[in-house]
Amino acid sequence: MATTTNSLSKPLSSFASIPKVSSIPLCFRASFLPFRRSFSPAKLETNRCSRFVTKGAGAAASGTKKVKTDDRVQQVHSMEEFDEALRTAKNKLVVVEYAASHSLQSSKIYPFMVDLSRTCNDVEFILVMGDESEKTRELCKREKIDKVPHFSFYKSMEKIHEEEGIGPDMLVGDVLYYGDNHSSVVQLHSREDVEKLIEENKVDHKLIVLDVGLKHCGPCVKVYPTVVKLSKQMVDTVAFARMNGDENESCMQFLKDMDVVEVPTFLFIRDGEICGRYVGSGKGELIGEILRYQGVRVT
Repeated sequence: MATTTNSLSKPLSSFASIPKVSSIPLCFRASFLPFRRSFSPAKLETNRCSRFVTKGAGAAASGTKKVKTDDRVQQVHSMEEFDEALRTAKNKLVVVEYAASHSLQSSKIYPFMVDLSRTCNDVEFILVMGDESEKTRELCKREKIDKVPHFSFYKSMEKIHEEEGIGPDMLVGDVLYYGDNHSSVVQLHSREDVEKLIEENKVDHKLIVLDVGLKHCGPCVKVYPTVVKLSKQMVDTVAFARMNGDENESCMQFLKDMDVVEVPTFLFIRDGEICGRYVGSGKGELIGEILRYQGVRVT
């Protein structure tokens, strides 16, 4: 879990009744804790000649498996092309893989990025072969990339996140967390947004599950694909929302008001009152808590 702040203030008037919730054992405490790496990244060398195929057929782990055309992954060959691609994307999420022809792990993860590019139409994907030429080596040097595979995430030409040596599941989680604009999980940007959501769901007495996290919180990213999946499965009975506490002052004040000191924290709200919370990123535990607050007996 990542830690927010220990400075607490009085709850919002809308949530006057906040029951005490027993403390939940925490596995770890760290600010902006990254994912556990699934493999060790290779150093970005420039004197190797193994071929990394980028058009028509991506190289797989065995070197024999074919993948479909990867025309949604744009390969750039210079700093100028790279900067232009970021400018063209505007406020879309841009996922950049820095790879190398000699890196087996680069060739393993690349087909998964190609698959993601076909399903995430509102996300732009870029490939940089660091050992392709002097121009790409200069680009990697500017971006401080010395190991591959390395993934960087950009919005509005600003780097918002980066990962090194990750696997497919972590890549999917990152893309969902930083690029989710169209799922049924409501994005909240202020406590006024929270109060509006509560009013909208008072009529049908829906349970609201509010996922509170931070922008660069590893456990928050890890659990988010589960939140997206549950939001689709429970769309008729549960309203899912999320807020990044470090997005702005209003969001951070909301975390203080709700006594949120570690993330991810899930607040369970019904009829305008917080009826409980879950602190952690365990998928099974989260599902169990949601079912419990829906009145489903879990054995």
